Amino acid sequence: MDRRYGIALAMLLSSAAFVAAVPAQADSFAYVSNAASNDISVFRLDGTTGTMTPMGAVPFVGVDKPGTSTPLAISPDRRFLYAGVRSQPYQVQIFAIDAATGKLSHLGSGPLADSMPYIVPDRSGKYLLSASYGGDKVAVNPIGPDGKVGPPQQVVATGKNAHSIQLSPDNRFAFATNLGSDRLVQFRFDAATGSLGENDPPSVVLPPKSGPRHIVFHPDARHLYLVDELDAAVAVFAYDTKTGTLTEKQRLPSLPADFKGEPWGADIHTTPDGRFLYISERRTNTIRSFRIDRESGLLTPLGSVATEEQPRGFNIDPTGRFLAAVGEKSDSMTVYRIDGGSGVLTTLARYPAGKQPNWVEFVSVP
Repeated sequence: MDRRYGIALAMLLSSAAFVAAVPAQADSFAYVSNAASNDISVFRLDGTTGTMTPMGAVPFVGVDKPGTSTPLAISPDRRFLYAGVRSQPYQVQIFAIDAATGKLSHLGSGPLADSMPYIVPDRSGKYLLSASYGGDKVAVNPIGPDGKVGPPQQVVATGKNAHSIQLSPDNRFAFATNLGSDRLVQFRFDAATGSLGENDPPSVVLPPKSGPRHIVFHPDARHLYLVDELDAAVAVFAYDTKTGTLTEKQRLPSLPADFKGEPWGADIHTTPDGRFLYISERRTNTIRSFRIDRESGLLTPLGSVATEEQPRGFNIDPTGRFLAAVGEKSDSMTVYRIDGGSGVLTTLARYPAGKQPNWVEFVSVP
């Protein structure tokens, strides 16, 4: 055998053995909401390579006017997808998710109390909570066993510009950001009745003109993380599981000291293993990354990567190996590989989305 041929064959076999040794990862479906085209782009993510396969777009039914954004939410049992419509009449579009194919089937719509930039089901999937930026309120709608959303059963006035709302991991408390009042509102949540009640204290006061926007719990349920819109800072809070209250532990700028301009923070997510945290910043069009200390929950900045223009939304797939970010002004989505050891993002590919994409949700393929 020719020596060069033998070496090439050995390298080929070695490469094949390496690929075979890499365990296949679970695929997932990705759903991207497009505010200006009133539809949802559907993709299948290859859990091993990170390749996205477009599966078409599903239009909203009975919605003619575009909204400023389209928040999405997935039911805890992954059977339903909810899309908030921010043009009148304010409503939530309801879709059934085919577990095998990822395809969406429109089930109907339900009324919302106002224009809601954020919607989220409680941990039982029986109630849909929402926050209204322009209406300075949060609301609760009942969800039936068939996934359909009923009229609002409770509307609670908050401080100025309620931008998002999240449930605690044990479903006993809820937290809403008030961007215009610089507060994190703390609620008690009765999962049996779906009612919100004031906690003690009722809110956490934040730095003036910080503009709290989105929040996310750490998988360990001991910490909550916040990204500000107006200063793009990231804050860490200790979470008391007994009282449902938050105490700020750390606050970090996400932008370099020599940044000139007005910061514009947007979205925030952690990896499923709780090792890394990422935020999107719309003025610099970047995804910024942080390492999370397992014991203290404190953050260490790791750097940033360029991303889509005006990255209002992004998300991390259920395996924690890939991140997908969309740009409101680029009408595209970029997928990154997450290094499990360092948290570094590596760009894989870019895909066209609809008009003004702003939200990404993932559902694992069973």
